[in-house]
Amino acid sequence: MCCFSRRVELVSNTNIFARASKTGRQFVVYSMSIQTKEDLAMILPIPVPKGSADDAVRFIDLKGNPTFFEDMPKGFPQPKSARSDPKKDIDSLKPKLPVVDVGDFGASFVPSVKDFSRLDERFRLPDTAWDQLPRYRDFGFAVFKLKEGEAKKQQKVHPMAFEFPRANAMKLFFPTVHIHDGKVHPEVEFDHLLYCQTTGGKKLPMMQWGESFQLANQFLKVDKSKGLVDGDSHVHVRAIRGKQKNEDVLV
Repeated sequence: MCCFSRRVELVSNTNIFARASKTGRQFVVYSMSIQTKEDLAMILPIPVPKGSADDAVRFIDLKGNPTFFEDMPKGFPQPKSARSDPKKDIDSLKPKLPVVDVGDFGASFVPSVKDFSRLDERFRLPDTAWDQLPRYRDFGFAVFKLKEGEAKKQQKVHPMAFEFPRANAMKLFFPTVHIHDGKVHPEVEFDHLLYCQTTGGKKLPMMQWGESFQLANQFLKVDKSKGLVDGDSHVHVRAIRGKQKNEDVLV
């Protein structure tokens, strides 16, 4: 789910990588180009177990590997794409959520919708937005705040990465639902490339996903990926572009 706490003029070139990690957890790496006129935060709802602690999400600094997604296409000389190719009072007494520096971002984990009251108001969505999205009532949220000045011009930000505990350890989750203007639209324009690595020899639908010709360590900087990538496995890719139903992707 690609949500912003303030209006954005343009979001494009979204890339998301997902891989299962240990003990029912999952890695996510996210990157996009953005144009906006004010400071804001990007909010990614994630399906965590109910009651997850404030430190349940581990943020990973990829500032030292800014070409993480630029290197991905090297494994796919002719990538296949999807057929669709053409996201109070009591609360006020709670401690503020911790903010950690992750490269060019300040990042926080928000355990539930009600915990947004513990964040600066500039970096929340309107309550009315969550009223339209009851399925996210039990989700947690990874929030990335662009540091002052970073959000004022069109730019491609370095990848944002984190590891979270999954409510459903059988599925890989891609946050693709869009909220770019504070409203929830049933259909939106997608400009996404989704990448993943599977475990246990799991096969993906060939008509939707393309497989890299090489192992990941042959085209990615695995030594700089901080454990996010399995260098001895192939990577899969799926393109989703054009007008699509506004929903997340599960694999």
